[in-house]
Amino acid sequence: MPRYDVIIIGAGASGLMCSAEAGKRGRKVLILDKAKNVGEKIRISGGGRCNFTNIHTSFNNFVSNNPRFCISALKRFTQRDFIALVEKHGIAYHEKTSGQLFCDKSSSQIVDMLIEECHVANVQIKMNKTISGISKNESGFSVNLDNEKFTCSSIVIATGGASLPKLGTTGWGYHIAKQFGIQVVPISPALVPLTFDGKNFQRFKDISGVSVDAVVSCNKKRFKEALLFTHKGLSGPVILQISSYWKKSDEITINLLPNRDVFTILKEKKTTEPKQELHKALSGLLPKRLAQAICEETNCNGRLADLSHKKLQQIANAIQHWQITPSGTEGFKTAEATSGGIDTEELSSKTFESKSVKGLYFIGEVIDVTGHLGGYNLQWAWSSGYAAGQYV
Repeated sequence: MPRYDVIIIGAGASGLMCSAEAGKRGRKVLILDKAKNVGEKIRISGGGRCNFTNIHTSFNNFVSNNPRFCISALKRFTQRDFIALVEKHGIAYHEKTSGQLFCDKSSSQIVDMLIEECHVANVQIKMNKTISGISKNESGFSVNLDNEKFTCSSIVIATGGASLPKLGTTGWGYHIAKQFGIQVVPISPALVPLTFDGKNFQRFKDISGVSVDAVVSCNKKRFKEALLFTHKGLSGPVILQISSYWKKSDEITINLLPNRDVFTILKEKKTTEPKQELHKALSGLLPKRLAQAICEETNCNGRLADLSHKKLQQIANAIQHWQITPSGTEGFKTAEATSGGIDTEELSSKTFESKSVKGLYFIGEVIDVTGHLGGYNLQWAWSSGYAAGQYV
């Protein structure tokens, strides 16, 4: 029966990083994954260019029941450390909006880099392997496959969350946690489009494809980025960001024209261009289809001269203080991350080892730590994987 020092379940970002680090320490490491290819989620990230980190990463960019849990790992392996690794392998990259770093060529370069790091550290990688069970004994753990069995001293669960099931994610890591009596914070889709029903559904369907820069707030959190109307509701970076803070029945507030005073603008136009139609006045500020939809929604149209200041204020509020309650989200099928997961109270923030089950570790997305959009979740994978790799 083959025995290893460490078996890591999951050949994704955190699992590969942890494996390489453990291997560098002379540990005999095996990675097991049921997928056919290594790092599938890395390959599709960033539109195929991999948004591999963010230069502004701090613990404030993460959502968790214990927001300070991630501090230790993020300090021990920073975004600068990962950038240094990328540069060591000669991978060209560039910065986009808000400190996001992307490969110039392909996300496959990051996957190849991690595979090379594992190869140098003598890590064995076995793909297309389905695990039928894990059990603990006095000497460590047994990992059972359909026709194979491996044993190890330490086992690391790096299976990711429940997002993007088309890549094969099943939430298996939560099942293992429950098997060993480890608490799991209820999971939900994060970084996901919001959906609407009834009258609101029809309204969004009519302006699907329209995009504007907007400010969206919910539960005392506020983001400013692009907003996209879809045939199901709202998407775009600003909506994905706020979705990590939105809960069922919560109202969101949207400013479709930040940094402008719409009421003042309309009052001035009423004086200077009194014969101008309202929808034309708004079309100078917003996309034409959106401007027309706002006129219809507020039941306000006609010449500016014929509209009272009260009506102009009503229109301004509809644009800059639009309050609406989503009916739900598009779910895990399109979510970029998972909110919730392994309760951080169950883990050491230094080693990522379970406090109750010696030798059992959890890293990456499976933990109740969710990053904002923009490279933060991959940085969490690198940092948590690196930290656990020093101890497994």
